[in-house]
Amino acid sequence: MFSSFMTNAWIVGTVVALLAGATGFFVVLRGSSFAAHAVPNGAFAGAAGATLVGIAPLWGMVSFAVAAALGIGASRRHRSDVVTAMALVVMLALGAAFLSLSAAYEPQVDALLFGEILGISSTSMAPVFAVSIVCALALAVMYRPLVYDATAADLARSRGVNPTLLEMGFLVTMALGAALTVPVVGALLSFSLTVGPPAAARLVTRRPASALGLSMVLSVLTLWTSIAASYQTNLPVGFFVGVLSALVYVVLRVGTRGRARGA
Repeated sequence: MFSSFMTNAWIVGTVVALLAGATGFFVVLRGSSFAAHAVPNGAFAGAAGATLVGIAPLWGMVSFAVAAALGIGASRRHRSDVVTAMALVVMLALGAAFLSLSAAYEPQVDALLFGEILGISSTSMAPVFAVSIVCALALAVMYRPLVYDATAADLARSRGVNPTLLEMGFLVTMALGAALTVPVVGALLSFSLTVGPPAAARLVTRRPASALGLSMVLSVLTLWTSIAASYQTNLPVGFFVGVLSALVYVVLRVGTRGRARGA
C-alpha cells in the first residue's frame, strides 16, 4: 500500500481532496450542489474528446469543465436549474459519443466514469499542482465575498460585490477543481467528495473558517480511507468515496440531532 508506485496516488489524492474540501465548503454554503454534479460531466466529456484527438486528457477536462461552468453561470437569473440539467445531459451525451468514436477500451471508460487514482503517472503531477495552486489562490481571494454573498447578499452588494461576476469566478474555480477530481474518483461520483464531507462539516460548526478547515480534513480522511480500501479490494476508489462521504454525513447528522435532543 505504501510501495513506490503508490506514492503518486497518495500525493495527488491528498492535493485533490484538500481542494475538493475547500471548494465544497462554498458549494454547500451557496447551495450549488446541482452544479457541482453537472460540471464534472463536462470534465468527463473533455477527457473523452482529448482521447479522441490524441492530446493530454487534462486539457480536455479543463476546457470542457470551464465551458460547462460558464454556461451554468450565465443562466443564473434565468432558470439556472434547467440550464444546469441541460448541461449535465449534453456533456454526458458528448462523452458517450467521443468514447464511441475513439473506440476506447473498457478500463479507460471505467477510469473516466469511476476513477483510477492508482494509475497516476509522475508526468501528470506538475499540472495537478499548478491547477491546484491557481484554484487555492482564487478561493483565497474570493473567500470573504463568497461568504458575504451567501449569508448576507444585501450587505455584499452594498460593499460593491458583483454577484454575477462572483458566481462566474467561483464556477470556473469549481470547474478547474473538477478537472482534477474526475481522474481520481470518476465523473459520476466526483461530486460526492465535493458535497459529502463539506456538508458534514457544516453540521458540526457554523463558523466559516472552522467549517472550511474541518471540510478539508474530512475530505482528506475520506479519500485516504478510500485509496487504502481500493488497494485492498480492487474496487474503484469512487465507490468508496461515495459510500464513505454519505456515511460520514449520516453519522454526524444523527449525532448532532441526538446531542440537540439531549440538551
